[in-house]
Amino acid sequence: MSENPSDVLIETRGQALWLTINRPDKRNALRASVIEGLRAGIRQAQAQAEKDGAVRAIVITGAGDKAFCAGGDLQPGQGFVFDFARPDSDYANLLREAHAATLPIVARINGTCMAGGMGLLCMADLAVAADHALFGLPEVKVGLYPMQVLTLMKRLVAPRILREWCLTGEPFSAAEARANGLLNHAVPAAELDARVDWLLARLVDKSPTAIRRGKYAEAAIEAMGFEQAIAYMEGQITLVAQTEDAKEGLASFNEKRRPVWTGR
Repeated sequence: MSENPSDVLIETRGQALWLTINRPDKRNALRASVIEGLRAGIRQAQAQAEKDGAVRAIVITGAGDKAFCAGGDLQPGQGFVFDFARPDSDYANLLREAHAATLPIVARINGTCMAGGMGLLCMADLAVAADHALFGLPEVKVGLYPMQVLTLMKRLVAPRILREWCLTGEPFSAAEARANGLLNHAVPAAELDARVDWLLARLVDKSPTAIRRGKYAEAAIEAMGFEQAIAYMEGQITLVAQTEDAKEGLASFNEKRRPVWTGR
């Protein structure tokens, strides 16, 4: 395991690159170095995937068993430092890079997930949580609002539920998070790693080409109307059908054998 100076541990486990926020004493709160470490990890995973296909997924989690990420570090000079001359922010750029990633991202929610941590949860494609984890958007309690998080969360959660979370700032359980579309699975803490491994195993044995092109296409149609989206997608299916992986997938199905993916 190698430690990134930005408070993020980066480790390859099998065919997944694990990014662990390593500030357990601060409930894995976000600051500039954490955000840069996560961005660097996503870029590293994408580069390795494009180079040799050794990395097939990304896992984001927090150190310890109490917190996944409690949001921005509220200490002076830590989590809420902005350069008003810039038209963008590092946290927003992290969400942008995760959204554009063509590797599947899995959030392993090992404990408390609040505020900016909810953005990390929502930028992932899939999420597994320990059932003791608490969730929430408490920004209104400190005079803020989950502005950037909303850009992702509004795609996952019904408007009235989301408004309640934002306007009251009250925490809610893993069961409620799952019932409202934030989680794929909520399991006892002792089963968390087994469920994450189970999910990863079902990602890395699939066509990397199909996943890469599928994620790209899904992101492309988000802002399209139906007619534009269906026209775009009918073109995409004809393209993906010409890839080596698609041809291998059909051949292996008909020959009743496991496919051997080339990622091309």
